[in-house]
Amino acid sequence: MSLFGNGALGRVVRSGVGRRRVQTLVIAVATMMAVASAVVAGALMVAAAAPFDDAFKKQQGAHITAQFDPAKASTAQLERTKKLAGVTASAGPYASTAFRPVDQSGFRMPTLTVVGRSGADADVDRVELKSGRWAQKPGEIVIDASFQGPSADIGSTLKTSDTPNAPTLSVVGFAVSVGKSADAWATAAQVDALAALGNPLTTQMLYRFDSASTKQQILADRAKLASSVDSGALLGTQSWLDTKRAADQGAAATVPFVMAFGVLGIVMSVIIVSSVISGAVGTSLRRIGILKAIGFTPREVVRAYVAQALIPATVGIALGVVLGNLLAVPLLADTESVYGNVSLSVAWWVDIAVPAAALLVVGLAALIPARRAGRLNTVEAIAVGRAPRPGRGQWAHRAMGRLPLPRPVTYGLATPFTHPVRALAVLLAVAFGTVAATFAVGLTSSLNEVGKSQDPESRAAVTVTTVKLNNIAPPPPPPPVAGGAPASPSPVAPNPAGTSKPKVADPAKVRAAVKSEAGLESYYGKLQTEVAVAGVSGAVEASLYEGDSRSGSYEMLSGHWITGKGQVVVPTRFLERTSTKVGDTVRMTFEKESADLRIVGESFDTSGNELEVHADMANFPSAQPDTFLVDVKSGVAADEFARKLAAVVQPMGGDATTVVESEQSGVILIMDAMAVLLTLMLIAVAGLGVLNSVVLDTRERVHDLGVCKAIGMSPRQTVSLVLASVSAIGVVGGLLGVPAGYLLHGVVMPVMGRAVGTGMPSPVLDVYGPVELLLLGLGGVVLAMLGAMIPAGWAARTRTATALRTE
Repeated sequence: MSLFGNGALGRVVRSGVGRRRVQTLVIAVATMMAVASAVVAGALMVAAAAPFDDAFKKQQGAHITAQFDPAKASTAQLERTKKLAGVTASAGPYASTAFRPVDQSGFRMPTLTVVGRSGADADVDRVELKSGRWAQKPGEIVIDASFQGPSADIGSTLKTSDTPNAPTLSVVGFAVSVGKSADAWATAAQVDALAALGNPLTTQMLYRFDSASTKQQILADRAKLASSVDSGALLGTQSWLDTKRAADQGAAATVPFVMAFGVLGIVMSVIIVSSVISGAVGTSLRRIGILKAIGFTPREVVRAYVAQALIPATVGIALGVVLGNLLAVPLLADTESVYGNVSLSVAWWVDIAVPAAALLVVGLAALIPARRAGRLNTVEAIAVGRAPRPGRGQWAHRAMGRLPLPRPVTYGLATPFTHPVRALAVLLAVAFGTVAATFAVGLTSSLNEVGKSQDPESRAAVTVTTVKLNNIAPPPPPPPVAGGAPASPSPVAPNPAGTSKPKVADPAKVRAAVKSEAGLESYYGKLQTEVAVAGVSGAVEASLYEGDSRSGSYEMLSGHWITGKGQVVVPTRFLERTSTKVGDTVRMTFEKESADLRIVGESFDTSGNELEVHADMANFPSAQPDTFLVDVKSGVAADEFARKLAAVVQPMGGDATTVVESEQSGVILIMDAMAVLLTLMLIAVAGLGVLNSVVLDTRERVHDLGVCKAIGMSPRQTVSLVLASVSAIGVVGGLLGVPAGYLLHGVVMPVMGRAVGTGMPSPVLDVYGPVELLLLGLGGVVLAMLGAMIPAGWAARTRTATALRTE
């Protein structure tokens, strides 16, 4: 007994697989591509499903972390907020402040939100102590475990600022708050002492609500809090939904487009497998009849043809699993979360579930045409053989014959109507191949636009800095943030203690030098720094601008770019995290200066878990630009302008250089490469599908080709006949595939944006041009022609006598 029931059945299966090498290759490649895409998509979905919910439930995390102004909200008022309708649990009030410590090596750490709590346990936000102990007296501090490192460990000290004789704090423990309610914890007395040094003092409250699972419910809960206290008392809030997304997102942006390719691959696999088995049955009628005549039962015939699909499919599935695991590794590299649950490998059950599902799909796709083989009448199958039914498609030949085209071309144009089901399979293969190409072109173009939009400084011709570029000290390794991606290093990192600081030019003198240089068109100043925002734990990246910065503005999703003092532009994630909207006011603190700023715009920002806001430098009198972005007049060489300006500012300690176009980020490059690879695989599958169908048609009509050659058809005319048989299919496939790919791009790109917490501006979505769409449509014809080229050459080389003897 063999794997297929008995030795004879096994030999039939092996013979069929070995004889139909083209079809075997087509099935293997199609299933490999589909499985590889599905494995990557499954791995990324698992990585994007970190156990945040479990950890959040265990710690009783806060649905809303609120910051109140202690001057406007008394303790009694805050106690009353605990009894509001919908509040199921609460904790606080806790004194809170933000400060920027300096570690033992002399580097300034990111701004930390520190909260005064007597212990880790509470009704809301039960902080998990990872090591050490809780702070028990002033001078002690517990910091988030993500900051633990060589310069910050148990027993190490942190200076409260970079000023001389600043007080120090001893690190006594490391803890984790799943809701990110704070970056550090100390006693209430220690928080008051930090506030006495000039740091902003606020009051923190933590709430859990009975309804807080959607953005709308969070906004409603926030409105309850705001209405329960005096106007302006609620400074800001932080939503648990944004914290959850930050913890879960990892490679979430990659999931939608990989899933799109996976679905395309699976659909094409079904089409190809059905077409191959249907063609195998159609061209083997006499063989099927003989098998039945010598004793094979209908069930055994069905099993034989299903097995002929499953064998190459199994090989393709195995290769697809390996390829999917290899492709998933670079995409999973940024998804390892602080909870330690996501490893840099595909989950074991994904490698089992995906192949099993693929094998089932292939089996079902092969079963339908295989059942036809089982139902064939033995005598009819032997008598008919593999020739098409007489008269089928004759009307098409008569209609095409009236066209003013060479007879071989009209003959080829009518050929698909002889086997309409097979022609439909070719049409679908070409259409899906065109869909993949159109989608991939749009995807890569959009990703490139995303990269350009996130580097507005590259639009300037010359960059002028207040520090010589080769004197900028490298920052310390940044601590990791939720999701595994490292936090952005501090933009200003002083040299370690004991080393000389680089000379810094006076911004006013650098500004004067820029304004006096001949050839200047326009300029604006910029300071990249950190600020504290009431209601948001930890530091927030900020770009402060001096002058007209519209030339360096980000793409806007709503509202407008900053036009003056008192305004701030924020990304979508900031609005969601703080439960605010355009028009609301937030309190922002730079160093020790605070300002209430109105949100005037929502920027397009893909910087991951970080928040970056944009404001006018005039809001903070002590802020000074460290960079000037310059545009030169038409006809002025940027290199020469930068060289002359550098000669002026370098003696001051500054520098000037032309702006080098930034390279695409690693994530975008990986996504581009994966899109190209998956597209090429899909196109290859589509081409092989065309090849398979044309091979079957050519072999079926080899006798007819012999007759045509006998009456004078040349090899070149034979090639034109075969190519014409797929040209119309290529045209229709392109006409169907391009609009479908266009629509798929319009659906997937916004989903990718929502996965990272942002919308998509029109420059990122509107990337197709008329000429580009026309060329993509012609790509369907090219794809069909390339798939038919090999069998066309075979038909042209076949000798007339050999063709006439073939039945």
